[in-house]
Order: sequence, then C-alpha cells, then structure tokens
Amino acid sequence: MIMKSSVKESVWDYPRPPRLEKIDTELKVIFNGVTIAQTNRAFRVLETSHPPVYYFPPEDVKKEYFKNTWKSSYCEWKGKAKYYTIKVNGKTAENSAWYYPSPVNEFEEMKNFIAFYPQMMDACFVNGEKVIPQDGDFYGG
Repeated sequence: MIMKSSVKESVWDYPRPPRLEKIDTELKVIFNGVTIAQTNRAFRVLETSHPPVYYFPPEDVKKEYFKNTWKSSYCEWKGKAKYYTIKVNGKTAENSAWYYPSPVNEFEEMKNFIAFYPQMMDACFVNGEKVIPQDGDFYGG
C-alpha cells in the first residue's frame, strides 16, 4: 500500500497503460549528505502492480552532480530512457537516475523530467515521509 494524504492506495488499482499525474507534493532526494533534488511541481506515473515513480523537473535538480551515461532502456508506454550517474563529493551512484528525452505523445509533458532509484540515494522523501524502496530496480525500485 502507498499512503497519500491519509488515503490508502493499492498498486493493484493503478491503471494499465500507466497514468501520468501532475502533483504538488513536496519531494526531496539526498545523496552523500547533499539535497540534489527538491520540488513541489513534479509528475508521478502510476502503473498496475508497481510503486509510483516520481519525476522531477530538470530545473529543480542540481545538474552539476549529474553526468549522462551510455545506458538506455525502453518502456513500451513512455519510450526510450537515458540515464545519469550522480557524483557528489567523491561518492558515485552509477546509472541512478533516468529521464525520457523524447517520450511518446501521452507522456510528452514529462520530457526531460528526472526519476531516481531510491535505494541508490541516501534518502528520498514524499511530503516529509521517508521512502522505503522495494527490492530490485525494476520500475524504480
């Protein structure tokens, strides 16, 4: 279950194909003691049986810590994803964030918005609540 404004959500109630939602929830990502992303104007993607994935606007991310990598992947719903390695004060997380430079039409609004693997970060927060990542890295963990 995912908590949202004291209303329980079930990942089994999420749609397929996925739904893109604009949200004003406070989101924060910390890596090696530095807040590398913080926003209250993100998107979340909801897909049946998967935890929500939050996408930050690029201007709310400290891009000086991000380097494009060779890695890419393909989502049947959103298109081709590209990855970033994050390096802060000597600590590195390879391929720990991703974005869609040319998403399909239904997801065009989230072009270049950035998502993170929470298990690779020090901490991620949604409305002040610390995220507990699921095992693995499929669908963002």
